[in-house]
Amino acid sequence: MAGKQIPDRLTNFTGYRNGSEYLGVVDVDLPDLESLTETISGAGIPGEIESPLIGHFGSMVTTLNWRVLDRANFKLARQEMQQIDFRGSIQTLDATQNYIHIPVRVTIRGMPKTTPLGSLSVGGTMDNSNELETFYIKIIYNGETVVEIDKTNFICIIDGVDYLAQVRENLGL
Repeated sequence: MAGKQIPDRLTNFTGYRNGSEYLGVVDVDLPDLESLTETISGAGIPGEIESPLIGHFGSMVTTLNWRVLDRANFKLARQEMQQIDFRGSIQTLDATQNYIHIPVRVTIRGMPKTTPLGSLSVGGTMDNSNELETFYIKIIYNGETVVEIDKTNFICIIDGVDYLAQVRENLGL
């Protein structure tokens, strides 16, 4: 039924390395999408403008936070390209006041940047993590690609708009 939907919360999610290797109990901080900018000022502009470079983003870091050291922590520290899929379900209140579950999938590819090993405390968590410099991110929400950024292939699609299509054509890519 079409109509107003109220997204409520992430019911749960799983993480997989290379599409099938279950990662275990982990929390994830997804990267910020921060445009590269340049300050424009001069004659005809009363002040300054931070002008974004369309389709270009600064460093994107994905962080996986673990409770304790785990084998997956070390696999993700390997100095090689890592691909991770996060598959989740978002609890949503629909127009009939019933809860439905919307699928969401986030795929990232990146290289290990830092691997904080955490701390040791009797009876406590270790709070270790993996940080990946993210070259590629794709978000599929309810079956629709809403974000795809591929830094090495000049792809920047946000909400169905391919912001670098003309740039790729101009560059002969």
